Amino acid sequence: MPHLTAHRDAVALLLTGVCLCGSAGAVEAKDSSTAASVPAGTVLYLRLQTPVSTKTSKEGQAVVATIERAITMQGGVAIPPGATVRGKIEKCSQPDRPDQRADLLLSFQKIEIPGEGSIDLKGRISGVPNARESLLPDGTIVGVLETDTPAALLSGALAKLGAKSPDLQKQIEKQKIGQVNTAIEYAQGTDLQYTLGEALPVRQLLASYGPRAISGIVLASIEGLLATAPQRAVNREQKPGDPINLVMAGSAEDIAGAFRAAGWSEPKGRNSKSIFDTARAVINDDGYGLAPVSDLYLYGRKEDLAFEKVLNTFNKRHHLRLWQTPAKTPDGRPIWLGAATHDTGIDVHPGVVSHATDPDLDDERNQVQADLSGTSVQGVQLIRPPNPLTSGSTATGGAWHTDGELLAIDLKRSAGGQ
Repeated sequence: MPHLTAHRDAVALLLTGVCLCGSAGAVEAKDSSTAASVPAGTVLYLRLQTPVSTKTSKEGQAVVATIERAITMQGGVAIPPGATVRGKIEKCSQPDRPDQRADLLLSFQKIEIPGEGSIDLKGRISGVPNARESLLPDGTIVGVLETDTPAALLSGALAKLGAKSPDLQKQIEKQKIGQVNTAIEYAQGTDLQYTLGEALPVRQLLASYGPRAISGIVLASIEGLLATAPQRAVNREQKPGDPINLVMAGSAEDIAGAFRAAGWSEPKGRNSKSIFDTARAVINDDGYGLAPVSDLYLYGRKEDLAFEKVLNTFNKRHHLRLWQTPAKTPDGRPIWLGAATHDTGIDVHPGVVSHATDPDLDDERNQVQADLSGTSVQGVQLIRPPNPLTSGSTATGGAWHTDGELLAIDLKRSAGGQ
């Protein structure tokens, strides 16, 4: 569990004036005569393809998204990743008054599934992961007020600092510290959750989709590693930290390229600039996809690689750490162990300020797989290690649970990979 060291240092610096899802790909129809019905209440994981903003978008404007995670049923895949979902903007407003909230309602009415054509869709947006906004029961996304943010609490302190130092005031204005953007703005690639209001009938199930299972020789190397590998990272005080739930085969360059292509970024190291930028994100309640992560340790050293994915608030993010292991694949590529968790807010204990995390580690594991599905993945499968962990607490007391399986991903070797 990462402590918010950067968060605390940043504000201090400023105030002193310084389910296993496959990838969209070739699919095979299992039986064209098979009829199935995706039940009402099923959550569809969407990836927005049309950028939307309450500042610039208009009511009636068409919006498009794609399915991010497969919907599986007994007998096969009902909705594969990559299926297209179409709709429009039902409501879109950006008030001029500071005491009124922006609102946005996206209505998706059609889904296009390979081999099925266009099917009517009824439901509502039920979640925007990592968003600072809230949702109404009908799926309307409601924006924040400036008074909801830390900027409102710190406005007096910022004003005093600016009054004492004209140079600092110029920096505060230049960096837009305390200037909160209350618009609802979601870029292409934003994750959405959509809950079916009525059952969705499909005429056929797909027998296969996406990348194959990991090859036998690579799998043997991974299983050999897991037989004796550590199962949890530890913090600096050697307290048990995040459990290992990922294993990847590939060069550091291939891994970094895959995560970049999936919309993840690499955190900056902790320095004056990254701390300052973190402070700005905290105060403005904004996203900062390069925010430093705290160090966790495996094999006696801190993480070799780290990645994070944010939307529009520092308080929430997907993030993971990877450690290179002594093991290699038969063709000489490194094998890595990883710990992926989802920060869902701020958790304050006596003497500790940290991110609260989603206790469902399997959902975060699925998020990683879904995001990497469109990259250079050549093999993927779930692996159960010996004596798997299924529940526990983080170093800061947060509970977690999992089915105990690790997501194994074998990446294709790129031209620059070693």
